[in-house]
Order: sequence, then C-alpha cells, then structure tokens
Amino acid sequence: MPSKPKLSLRGLRTFCVAARYESFRTAGEELFITASAVSHQIKSLEEELGEQLFDRNSRELSLTATGQALYADVSPLIEQLNAVAAKYKKGAIKSSIRISVQPFFASEYFVPRLSEFTAMHPDIDIQVGTSDESSEKHPSDADLSIRLFRAPPANMPSNLLFPLRLAPAGSPEFKKSIKVKDGKIVSDFPIIVHETHPKAWKRWAKAARIELPENGKVTRLDSMIAVVRAAQRGIGAALVPVPIGELWFKEGSVVRLFKDEYVADVSYYLVCTEDRAEDESVSLLRDWIVQNFADSK
Repeated sequence: MPSKPKLSLRGLRTFCVAARYESFRTAGEELFITASAVSHQIKSLEEELGEQLFDRNSRELSLTATGQALYADVSPLIEQLNAVAAKYKKGAIKSSIRISVQPFFASEYFVPRLSEFTAMHPDIDIQVGTSDESSEKHPSDADLSIRLFRAPPANMPSNLLFPLRLAPAGSPEFKKSIKVKDGKIVSDFPIIVHETHPKAWKRWAKAARIELPENGKVTRLDSMIAVVRAAQRGIGAALVPVPIGELWFKEGSVVRLFKDEYVADVSYYLVCTEDRAEDESVSLLRDWIVQNFADSK
C-alpha cells in the first residue's frame, strides 16, 4: 500500500508566519527570504493539501476558512517544536524568554520594533506568543505578557504602559461620504463592533457629543485585526486603538474620521511572573519595553 505523502515542515512553518501577518512580504522579512519565496512555499503546501489557504482575489491577502483552521491547529505545534529545538541548539542561547502579547498589539506595534532589542542582545532568545484578546489574565506558560487589564494582577510585578484609546476610522472613500448636521451623523454610517468592547461606540458618541444614526447597520467581529481590515475595505467605521494602529494611518488605507477619541476603562500592562522578576535578561527586556512603549501618545 503506497504511503501518504508527508507535508513539508518548512512549508508549515512559513505558512504560520504568513498567516500571522496575512502578508507574504512581512513573513519574508521575518524569515529572511523573499516574498516570492514565501509565496512559492505556500503554493507548494496548497498543492500538497489540495486546498486553498489564502484568498488572493482581493487587494489584501486574507486566510480562507481552511487556512484559518489549519493555522489554529498547526501554530501551537510549531511553537512547541521551536522551543524544543532551542534547547539543543549549538552555541546555546544564554537565556530564553517567552512573552505573550495580544494579537493586534503584537503584529502592529511590538514585533515590528523587536529587532531593536534582539540586535542589542543577540544572546537572549525571545519567543513571542499571541493569545485571545478578551482574556484579562496572564497566561500560565509565559514569563512576560502585555495585555489589557482594568487593574494589574495581584502579587505579580507589572508596569502600566498606556490606556486603551480608540479613534473612529475608516477608508478614505468612507470618510468622504460622512455628513454631520447639528451634532448628528445624517449620512449612512455602518459601524464595525469589536465584541470585546460592545459598548465602545455608544461611549465614544457620548464623549464626542456626536449622535449616531438610529438602527444603523452593525458588523460584529471578534478580533481587532479583522475589525481594522473590515474598515480598510469600506465595510464601515471602526474604533481603532491608538497609537497601536498608527502604521495603518501612515499608510493611508485607513484614516481617522473624527478627532475625538474614547479612553476605555482598561489599560495595557506589562506583567511578569514573580519567579523571573529578578532574572537579568528578563529585566533587560522589561526595561526596554517600558522605555519604548510606556506612556505613548
């Protein structure tokens, strides 16, 4: 009986990085290969599986339903393999730190700047994991975490970074369609709601003294990355966290719709496990994070 073909581990690793960013270019930068090489590996994996993993029909790359399911299943396994391999690597890394960062913060704000720290401290191995945005809890398998809390966890060293600030944003075309009269939006104004913050739009409207249309269309999504991408594609207006979403504003694919922001009752905290609080390498990373991310405006 002929054996079943084995999937390429290299292809699966590349797929996980590309899926995390939904970008072949960004994946190539992390893997130190070209975007075309990433695309070729993904295409080979799709041929092996007989399934399409990415939707390439729109302007922006996105995962198909099969791609999302594969990423959810494979990503934790790849992280475990990386951790095991690090233990046996020659010229052993002096120290390893696992940090859990909420997904949107990780992809848009933390990971793009992490190379600054790794360049200064090449002997420290940083493992970045992302987990559910809605959980107000330090993950048990992490040494450090950057997460949203109303108050920092008790009995754990922590640093306040900055409060969650949300700014209304949408596509440039969407902004052109907005009409406001006497403090009320009188044009069609569909909104995109992050399920973690279901009342944020009402609170923003109250703070900004702008009345939203009654019975307007609402799209509910469960991740901030999905929320911002939906806004980018003109589905509606979204409340985007700042300064985390500044890269989107600089690119111009998403723009601010109003100047007023809503400051939520949660803040980003850097949290550390008590047993590693005095570790020199952990202290170096904590100091760098506080220096680069605390009190951002």
